Amino acid sequence: MNQTLLVELQTEELPPKALVKLGAAFATGIANGLKARDFLEAGSVVTSYATPRRLAVAITQVRATSPDKSIREKVLPVSVALDKEGKPSAPLAKKLAALGFPDLSIADLERAQDGKAESFFYTYTAAGSALAGALQDVLADTVARLPIPKLMSYQRPDGDTVQFVRPVHLLLALHGEQVLPLTLLGLDAGRHTMGHRFLSHNQAIAIRHADDYARVLEGEGKVLASAEARKDSIRRQLLEKAGADQVLMPESLLDEVAALVEWPVVYECRFEEEFLAVPQECLILTMQTNQKYFALTDAAGRLRSRFLIVSNLATDDASAIVGGNERVVRPRLSDAKFFFEQDKKKTLESRLLHLKNVVYHNKLGTQAERTERVTELAAGIARRLGFDVALVERGARLAKADLLTDMVGEFPELQGIMGTYYARHDGEHDEVARAASEHYQPRFAGDALPSTNTGLSVALADKLETLVGIWAIGLQPTGEKDPFALRRHALGVMRMLVEKRLPLSLSALLADACAVFEGQAAFKDPRAEITAFMLDRLRGMLRERGFSPNEVEAVLAQNPDRVDDVVQRLEAVQAFAALPEAASLAAANKRITNILKKTEAAIGEVQEGLLQEAAEKNLAAAIARVRPEVDAAFARGDFTGTLKTLAQLRDDVDAFFNDVMVMADDLALRNNRLALLSSLHGMMNRVADISKLAA
Repeated sequence: MNQTLLVELQTEELPPKALVKLGAAFATGIANGLKARDFLEAGSVVTSYATPRRLAVAITQVRATSPDKSIREKVLPVSVALDKEGKPSAPLAKKLAALGFPDLSIADLERAQDGKAESFFYTYTAAGSALAGALQDVLADTVARLPIPKLMSYQRPDGDTVQFVRPVHLLLALHGEQVLPLTLLGLDAGRHTMGHRFLSHNQAIAIRHADDYARVLEGEGKVLASAEARKDSIRRQLLEKAGADQVLMPESLLDEVAALVEWPVVYECRFEEEFLAVPQECLILTMQTNQKYFALTDAAGRLRSRFLIVSNLATDDASAIVGGNERVVRPRLSDAKFFFEQDKKKTLESRLLHLKNVVYHNKLGTQAERTERVTELAAGIARRLGFDVALVERGARLAKADLLTDMVGEFPELQGIMGTYYARHDGEHDEVARAASEHYQPRFAGDALPSTNTGLSVALADKLETLVGIWAIGLQPTGEKDPFALRRHALGVMRMLVEKRLPLSLSALLADACAVFEGQAAFKDPRAEITAFMLDRLRGMLRERGFSPNEVEAVLAQNPDRVDDVVQRLEAVQAFAALPEAASLAAANKRITNILKKTEAAIGEVQEGLLQEAAEKNLAAAIARVRPEVDAAFARGDFTGTLKTLAQLRDDVDAFFNDVMVMADDLALRNNRLALLSSLHGMMNRVADISKLAA
């Protein structure tokens, strides 16, 4: 019969950060193993369960016995199976015996073509296997392959030593109501599990039917078996307790807290108002990172002195829980307050001298040397863009000073953020202060870009210096490895250039970045590789924004040195591609490209006196007619208008290729026609290489 299968390992508390992966791998491994052995119906549903004290999976529509299978077994090639007289050979008898069919004769075998030769085959029906036997192998294989961070060796009551992520106390295995006779880690399978460590009245809970598992655990055991159900419960309770305030609940924190509790209950706690004088990022980080608490802010985003905790205990009197957590968080907040007050006693500028004691990379020097490189590069960018060079130099010089503060030493995630607070305290210009945090932007996909000219200049310089320096010493990304986040840096540079419409040349930026490393030992110029790398990041970014690969390639195939207008060019290409003339012109452009590639001689100007055929005269006249309009549209940045104007040429281009022999025997005629095509090609590809749109 088809029934729900339930398998559970009841354990000691599992590592919370690994719980979701362990639960998913446990469920997937068992489901895939049974599917490969044909125990699952087409409509089987797999449900993963994972709590701090268990890994489990429920799979519906699992067969008690796998179906019989018709198997066609290759025996031997005919040339081997028969001797010279056509009689069964000794190797055939040996092979049949090895296959378990010693009594078969030639008449029982099928003779069929097997590639270029013939072979004998035997078709038979293999009986299905019982679920318990197959599941025993699947379970052992799944457990052996779990992504366990670190194995623990422990001794069973019978004296045997076994290994698992944490000690396992019970193995539950049910197919419907039936207990399956499995063994694992010295345990025999049964129908019992354990409820909540404190809230369950009956610690050992019998599961009568596999379908009852989640319901019985929740009702009798006070355990929400599903990690998603616990997350949903936590999220709902947090929002209810927050009321009019906003609750900060990053997914990573929700995941971790859900992996720490089996019966989540949210309580409200408070800390003293005096701590609100500390930068709220410090308080939020220490609450989230060290205590797994949820901070609250008001509608304006200001931190509140009340916060929310998730407990594993439900009680009518939560005063002990609340009081205990308030006592625990107070020293953490006091530490943050102490670090902040101590850091303010020294200016950021006074710390700069000590950056020479902080190694950036043994091949690239100290943070002090790096700061000088970034400052020089940022100043050059500011000059190109007409920004305040003095502010940019000051912002770049102070950007890394907060690395030497106590607060950043305790919470490295706050680098940049604390620099902004301390710079403001020191009386620095607001743009200089904001550059301390903005120069790290964008930190991740979708993050905001720097909002100030100073922050923008320093951010570009910081990322370009990293790209060039790290690449030059041979530490460019390989495969999935990218320890210096060069992909993120390259994407950040491209986002700033594109989204801020910065009229900067990639080659000039990289040349400046290489120049600041002048005299560096073993420096290998990486500009060509980095340019290709950055354009690849841009390709991915543009595709994510909805542009097709052909459209992106049309704009980037010519390796543009400036990318500030790349989106506008793409939008023009999209508009052009929608025109009825687009396909014909794209195909013609592709043909012209291929013709010109094969031309070795220098191509001169079009000689009007050498135009003989009506079609080539008409094309030359059409080009002359539309060129002023194309030039004017391109000059004012109207890329869409530029490409749409070219649509007027379709009929003349088609007629030219229908009626004119480009590669004429007469060398003068041939070169003149090539010149005509070259003129057309240059005009057609000013915005983008439209040949890339051809199918």
